[in-house]
Amino acid sequence: AAAAADVAPARGGGRWGATTLAVVAGPRDDRLGPGGWELLLATTWIAASTSNRIGVRLDGPALATVAGELPPEGVVTGAVQVPPSGRPVVFLADHPVTGGYPVVAVLADGEAVAAAAQIRPGQQVRFRRAGASPTRSSGGWQ
Repeated sequence: AAAAADVAPARGGGRWGATTLAVVAGPRDDRLGPGGWELLLATTWIAASTSNRIGVRLDGPALATVAGELPPEGVVTGAVQVPPSGRPVVFLADHPVTGGYPVVAVLADGEAVAAAAQIRPGQQVRFRRAGASPTRSSGGWQ
């Protein structure tokens, strides 16, 4: 059984409304399948109750990734990794130093990392390409 969250889950709206995080392409952005960037940026993800100081685990549609093993690589705070479930994980303060799943994006700056650290279970999360208006729909990396 999953451990219980140590904070009350967020309810939509109010001061715990949606959080939009600016991202840049990660070192393995080429591992997303067709339409992957569009899906990553267009989806309103929900922070899972299993989120913690290691990372914000996001519920939503599965992102397809290119098959094949990756060697373990160093990861940074703010890395957006896509495990076999296809549901992204945003690494936070207590993340592992290496990972074997593709890092398809990285939070753009310290402001985005700080915002991610405040996300509560049940809260809505969106990604936008760094430099794009938070209200403008992005069509992938250009």
